[in-house]
Amino acid sequence: MIGKIKLFLSESRGEFKRINWPTRKEAFRMVFIVVAISVAVAVFLGGADFIFLSLLKRIIS
Repeated sequence: MIGKIKLFLSESRGEFKRINWPTRKEAFRMVFIVVAISVAVAVFLGGADFIFLSLLKRIIS
């Protein structure tokens, strides 16, 4: 059991060395894209919710 854990950790360490990590500039750009898309989706869903709520209020009253 301990041998399997050591093997797993050793292989994991080797895999981490082969990862192609993004540069700081690339990471910031990707974060900006994710935040921008999230805000756009939130605005769209908020607007759709407002419109549907307004329509529902008109139908009910």
